[in-house]
Amino acid sequence: MNPTNATSSTTGTTPAAGSASAPRVAIVTGASGGIGRAVAERLAADGLSVVVHYGRDKARAEEAVAAVEAAGGVAAPVGGDVADEDAMAALFAAAEQLYGGVDVVVNTAGIMLLSPIAKLDLADFDRMHRTNVRGTFVVSQLAARTLRPGGALINFSTSVTRLQQPTYGAYAATKGAVEAMTLILARELQGRDVTVNAVAPGPTATPLFLEGKPAEALGAIASRTPLDRLGSPADIAETVAFLAGPGRWINGQILYANGGIA
Repeated sequence: MNPTNATSSTTGTTPAAGSASAPRVAIVTGASGGIGRAVAERLAADGLSVVVHYGRDKARAEEAVAAVEAAGGVAAPVGGDVADEDAMAALFAAAEQLYGGVDVVVNTAGIMLLSPIAKLDLADFDRMHRTNVRGTFVVSQLAARTLRPGGALINFSTSVTRLQQPTYGAYAATKGAVEAMTLILARELQGRDVTVNAVAPGPTATPLFLEGKPAEALGAIASRTPLDRLGSPADIAETVAFLAGPGRWINGQILYANGGIA
């Protein structure tokens, strides 16, 4: 495989690794759109150099990089299959080559295929398991080996694991696995000064979520939160930025970023 396609930012220069002024470095998987892009832009706004990972859509990743750079940040796109250990090793190597190391890893890459459990095509289950479970495991394993002291690994679950909504059974099962590995890894990294948490968003107004839903359906979903609205990608990105930065005493937790939906 040739999983990487990395280009360094054209915005200024990055200080040498190890210098007192060197920025922290983040890898954001699935950062070409939706929540992942919002996370990449938010971390860049905090001064991190960001590796914008994409699966297939290089053009959208380059758009995300351009948005970061237009705001004065530093970013570069790197492609690869999150479930392929060689591709992800190359992703981490690219971060090292471009910016000198890795301090934050945010695992937003995932897929959601809905069906009642009795009717689910097992091929769809395997697809979700490969990306959501194996992909998260591969990236988490590399993060555990690579993150510098003071670092943070932030995986992504879903509030559906607690809401028991019909048709979400297989998807929620994959995210239950993500929660289990996240909580255990946090304890396995004792002594490393690295935090490991997961964010569990509720309904979030990404283009993918909004597509095909009539206004009345979206209104009904929004009314289930005490705040009477859907979440936004920016809401989720703020949660990630807190865990990646000042939230150092939060470790081994699942944070439900869902506006109180029930």
